[in-house]
This record gives sequence, C-alpha cells and structure tokens, in this order.
Amino acid sequence: MEKIKTIMIPFDFTKASRNALEYAVKFVGRLDHIKIVLAYVSGNCNLKLSPENFEKLGKKYAGLLQEKLEWEIQDGRFVQTLLEIRKKDKIDLIIMGTSGEDKLGDTEHTNTANLVLSCNCPVLVVPKTYNEYKLENIALVIGKEEIEDTKKLGALLMLARKCNAKVNVLTVENEPVLYGYSEEEDKNESAIAYYLETFYKERAFIRNEDILDGINTYAVKNEIDLVTILPRNHTKNAIPSDAELTQKLILKSKVPLLILE
Repeated sequence: MEKIKTIMIPFDFTKASRNALEYAVKFVGRLDHIKIVLAYVSGNCNLKLSPENFEKLGKKYAGLLQEKLEWEIQDGRFVQTLLEIRKKDKIDLIIMGTSGEDKLGDTEHTNTANLVLSCNCPVLVVPKTYNEYKLENIALVIGKEEIEDTKKLGALLMLARKCNAKVNVLTVENEPVLYGYSEEEDKNESAIAYYLETFYKERAFIRNEDILDGINTYAVKNEIDLVTILPRNHTKNAIPSDAELTQKLILKSKVPLLILE
C-alpha cells in the first residue's frame, strides 16, 4: 500500500461509531483526498433508517473533507458483509469504534474481534471514551519472535508519514529469557529501521509479567497516541497465536489500537 485512499467505518449511529467517524474525519483532514465509506449492516441491528440519515452526516462534514462521505447499506452477517464491502470498495484502512471494557456487550466484542482477526487490511480501533485526536507518538509492540511479514510495516509508515509521527518500538519482557540480543531481534531491528525510515524514534524493553498492563502503562507514561500490534494469527512459518492479546487490547487499550493485518 503506497497511500491510503479509502477508509471504511462500520457505522450504526451508536456513540462508538460516531466517535470513530469523528476520529477518521480529523485523521483525513481538509486537504487530503481520502474517501470515507460508512458501512451499515442492517442484519446486525434492529434500527430502521433511510439514506436521509447518512445524507445529514454528509452535510455535517462537507466542509471538513475534500471527498464526500459515501455509504453502503447492506443486509447480511456482520463480519462477512463488511469483508465483502472491503473487497469491493478496495478499502485500505478500517477505522472502527468500540465501547471498551465497561459497557461492551458480548456480541459487540465478538463482532469487533472477529472482524479484526478475519480482515486482510489494517484496522484501527478507537475506544468510545477516547474523545481527542492526536497522532504524534506511536508505539509498535513486538515480541521476541522474528516479524514474519515485514511488508505490513509499510502501512504503519503511511500513517507516520501522513501525521509526521514518531514510532517507539516496544517489547514487554514477560518471561525469564534473554531479550534484545538474538538473531531474530537483529532481523527485526533491520526491518523496522528500513520500513519506518526517519520516523523510527527509539527501541524500548520493559519488564512486566502482564503484557497488557505493560503496554498500557508504557502508553500513558510516554504519551502514546496509538498502539500498533502485529497479530500472529495468520502466521505461516510459526505456530499461530490464539489472538488473546489482540482481543484484550480491543477491550482494554487506553488509546486507539492499530492492528496490522
């Protein structure tokens, strides 16, 4: 992906989806020709709506975007329908709102996690409680294993370049093994330096038996605006993870989460 051209937002007029739209509008900005597509899957909700609902949104944001808001209203299974829209509309990035840990229902959590883990494009998850927009400091979280598909870092470069953001690379040391001196780490370092160019700021190792707590603590302490992860659920050369960390971060991340799929 050389440039982000089209963003899709799963949208159902809830506070979480409206918050994701606000974030996307600020991310795109007034000067960039990036199209935003609102995707409403009617089979996922009892809400009755007409195109007029979306037309009102189009008028609201007309002065803030170069490209007009577009929308897709389709019936079907939530995840499968969104994947079909993503393919048809050639979506480069999905921005999705979530209600977070406190009031997240099982259905919403399952839909979000299933979409993230099934999609073959980057997904940016915005917590409903995250009501600001700033994208200056990014944390890329990696483990001690070698990054299998380094080309996925290209999407992170696109975001960093667009927002002139710096990227800190973080590893949470949660096991009593040696970190930072292996052949895999050397390969990761070379790939990160290559793909992230001058946007790569620093490499950090922190000790914490709870990876999730370590990520959130680091994010707050270092004023991180976006946490980025590379799930191993689609890995080819190693045993795939059960994506437990990804699902926990969807629920409990203190800042927006970018999943590079």
